Amino acid sequence: MACYHFAELVYRQAEKYGNRTALKYRDEATGKWLKVSWNEFAEYVTLTAEAMANCGLQVQENIGVYSQNMPQCLYTYFGAYANRIVDIPMYATSSPAQIAFIVEDAQVHTLFVGEQLQYNNALIVQKQLPDILKRLVIFDPNVRLDPEDKTSVYFEDFIRLGNNAHAESTVKVRSSQALPSDVATIIYTSGTTGQSKGVILTHANYLEAIRVHNLRIPQVTDKDLSMCFLPLTHIFERGWTMVCISKGCPVAINLDPKKIQQTLPEVCPSVMCNVPRFWEKVYIGIQEKIKNSSPAMQKVFRNAIAVGHEYILNYQRLDKKAPWALKAKFEFYDKTVFSLLKHVLGIKKGKFFPVAGAPLSDKVLEFLLSVNIPIRYGYGLSETTATVSFFPEKNYEIGSLGMIQPGLEVKIDPANNEILVKGKTVMAGYYNRPDENAKAFTEDGFFRTGDAGRKNGNVLYFSERIKDLYKTSNGKYIAPQAIELCLTSDPYIEQVAIIGDQRKFVSALVVPNLKLLEDYAKSQNIPYKDSSELVKNEYIHKLVQSHIEEHQKELAAYEKVKRFTLLDHPFSMESGELTDTLKLRRRVVAEHYAKEIEAMYEE
Repeated sequence: MACYHFAELVYRQAEKYGNRTALKYRDEATGKWLKVSWNEFAEYVTLTAEAMANCGLQVQENIGVYSQNMPQCLYTYFGAYANRIVDIPMYATSSPAQIAFIVEDAQVHTLFVGEQLQYNNALIVQKQLPDILKRLVIFDPNVRLDPEDKTSVYFEDFIRLGNNAHAESTVKVRSSQALPSDVATIIYTSGTTGQSKGVILTHANYLEAIRVHNLRIPQVTDKDLSMCFLPLTHIFERGWTMVCISKGCPVAINLDPKKIQQTLPEVCPSVMCNVPRFWEKVYIGIQEKIKNSSPAMQKVFRNAIAVGHEYILNYQRLDKKAPWALKAKFEFYDKTVFSLLKHVLGIKKGKFFPVAGAPLSDKVLEFLLSVNIPIRYGYGLSETTATVSFFPEKNYEIGSLGMIQPGLEVKIDPANNEILVKGKTVMAGYYNRPDENAKAFTEDGFFRTGDAGRKNGNVLYFSERIKDLYKTSNGKYIAPQAIELCLTSDPYIEQVAIIGDQRKFVSALVVPNLKLLEDYAKSQNIPYKDSSELVKNEYIHKLVQSHIEEHQKELAAYEKVKRFTLLDHPFSMESGELTDTLKLRRRVVAEHYAKEIEAMYEE
């Protein structure tokens, strides 16, 4: 399969597929899913590209896209690529301060914004940085403009600006001169441990990523349908969507992440990338469904899961022929129990679901595979254009990160077990950060991932984020993510922050599932006025403690949570406790809950 430069990719696909569907998006007013053909996609890219040229945007100039997932995002990205312009995606949930940092750091003069919230925040930034941010282009025609705003323009009006021969000629010349070495994207990292950094990805990075994915996943074709659910700012979704477009696979664009349970059954995608937390919630939901079923149905569910586990993990995974009786039982459950389950979730046509972005517990992974949800777990970073490794279709190893991508060199630093990566998908460097570039690469050109792990042949394993490792006052090293992963698979536990650095024992801040706690309180006649009083109740505390103890049976004594505090509200992006990719900012959490933490260590 040919790998086209992004300056020409959409046009080549339009030549091949014409009026076949390229994109789908939901009309929020009617609830209907509307289609965009490849020809229409190419036409929008052309109009956007010519408007950019007409406005004076220069080759390799930086533009920003501050929006939730919308078709206009893709028109803007590919319009930029046709002009050899650099796109900088920004999370729709980002604050004005976060946007201002990127705008100033990357000298963004033109910023494309999604809906009212993004416009309002961007306008604040424009007033703060009037000499830098010159123009806002608004995707949503329902956005209400500030009466004093004289520079913003709606996207549909913007794309009419380039309807002239000069703009058309400019874009054609630029596209013909496009190079693999051109910078395509700058993705600003979430900054869990410090200031956000701009990851420079070239077209060559993307082209190599697409080439090796074509080798690794030939089963994904133009007959599939992908759900674009994660933010396109996230390298995982961005890279996956580019792979889908390169394969001619239509992409359904989910606007509101909170509506995914509604939109999945409407779309029924066959492929979709996602982060572990999504599937953890699916696992918890199914477990609750089983728990609340009649004893007879519980028996059916558990037998089906046991059969699925035996068939898929012990035979299908290893590419071995299963006994006839086992195969017959599995096929029966697959057509009944598993089919019904996937129908309810909206993934009845699912055949390939890549999962990455954070650790996924073996227990959850094995369960999902056992009910025939085709999870393919992997590992990657923004700095490596997403994928470093993932499960092959057969002979993958539970507990691993899968098989390393073709063309990548991966080795382990003997000093601290850090995973080091070298290859054509590794970034060109951090934008405007020569100091960070010097620290990010070894002398022989390997990128330091910041993750500890090991490898066995071509199979990679993860142990912990190196910067997250705690050392107790007793000299024992603690991997907080591993402990958190053990606990968050429990239905009563939504979020956990493990505490222990330079402390004499491990403690935890626990965000419980308040609805389940409320249901339990009612069933046990436990009185409470509000959630704050509920989490302080001794019987509730004992309930959660029993669940924590159940999940840490396999942990070493020094790793076990000795004390914990229940919180009545979740960690959030708005409070700065979570990054835009939902990773815990441990320093911020420690600052915000210093009083609660100290109380757990009082004698």
